[in-house]
Amino acid sequence: MTTTEPVLVIGAGVIGLSTAVVLAESGVPVRIRTDERSAETTSAVAGAMWGPALLQPADRVQTWVTDTYRRLVELAADDTSGVHLAAGRMAARIDLGDQLPPEALLLPDLRRCTPDELPDGFLSGYRATVPLIDMPRYLDHLTARFLAAGGELLLSPVSSLTEAVEEASRVVNCTGVGAHELVGDPGVRPVRGQHVIVRNPGITDYFVEIGPGTEPTAYMPHGDRVVLGSVAFEQDWSRTPEREITAAILRRCADVEPLLAGAEVLGEAVGLRPGRDAIRLESERFGGTVVHNYGHSGCGVALSWGCAAEAAELVLSG
Repeated sequence: MTTTEPVLVIGAGVIGLSTAVVLAESGVPVRIRTDERSAETTSAVAGAMWGPALLQPADRVQTWVTDTYRRLVELAADDTSGVHLAAGRMAARIDLGDQLPPEALLLPDLRRCTPDELPDGFLSGYRATVPLIDMPRYLDHLTARFLAAGGELLLSPVSSLTEAVEEASRVVNCTGVGAHELVGDPGVRPVRGQHVIVRNPGITDYFVEIGPGTEPTAYMPHGDRVVLGSVAFEQDWSRTPEREITAAILRRCADVEPLLAGAEVLGEAVGLRPGRDAIRLESERFGGTVVHNYGHSGCGVALSWGCAAEAAELVLSG
């Protein structure tokens, strides 16, 4: 279904851009309004990789993450997309057991780590090839696709849903943690993340610590740079990098991969992940059709295409 009236998408992070691309490439006129350029959003500072998303609603999340995996694998064939397939390890300091999320079975080379493949202090893990996403390049790729499909991108904050539906009768709210104020959703909370970007000393494999804890060790190579992380501090709205956190991230990553010891630091980045007990992807009547697509916590990239397709369907059928 198409419409000649523009659809307004609020937000230009990975969720907003993906939704806008799906709509625009299906022939729908789309305008994005955002208070931050894509390069300034939380999406831009993500690691980022595809992986299982242990969020609610679980049945819909499985569909979204599966759809997104397939799209990212396709994009990895395009050298300009910022997506590439990389081998690596997902390890834990506890015994993970044999039960895996269903979407993990999408990975054709998934296998248990042997004891000698686990860093000191880690008890179990898996090796697999997954999509890694160089977010600055990827957001540029999505923006270029959106504009090529006739989309309009405005650096113009939206102060309320009332303002949005006065501009367009069909709106998609992809404001991430900004939904806390825009729609008055008290369930949305910031989950502060900090990353360190270093010059790549020759790393091709990724490493991600899984399991409980607020300071997981991770590093993800993207060509000549590596993104190291991270922390996950809830209810912290600060977007200023902290020197002590940077030092701890560098130390933890070097403990796992000695090549990172002394790596040249190129920058630090902080983002506010939109935490919520359940992802909100639903339509409501509010002087028009408003589709909410937010609350993806730290899994926005891994869910983006699946959520975008469903959001587009909702806004066009509403």
